[in-house]
Amino acid sequence: MVGKRENTTKTCPSLTIETYVPKNNFYRRLKSILELNFVYEAVKPFYGKCGQKSIDPVVFFKLLLVGHFENICSDRTLIASSQLRLDILHFLDYKLGERLSKLNQVLQLINSILHYLNTHL
Repeated sequence: MVGKRENTTKTCPSLTIETYVPKNNFYRRLKSILELNFVYEAVKPFYGKCGQKSIDPVVFFKLLLVGHFENICSDRTLIASSQLRLDILHFLDYKLGERLSKLNQVLQLINSILHYLNTHL
């Protein structure tokens, strides 16, 4: 089932990431011009109708973009560095204190599938 992140506000409105990300930051500018709502319809046929919700496919796509722009090949390094950088968290629409641990599990699963396909095809 396709999951979609719900943006929730934190109890301290003064602690928004947007305040600390400079106006000319690459990821902030990219977020303002990048429209990825088409991804939900594009991936809909590949998800089941029941079961546990997946991670938000837009967040997953944005994380892959970050990996490309930062030249990070390791999934663990990508997750770890993304959790430490406010500009990337802002780009992914994550709040302070939110963890990317579920994404790490999905990236590991995709790597396992790709490894299986490479060895058996």
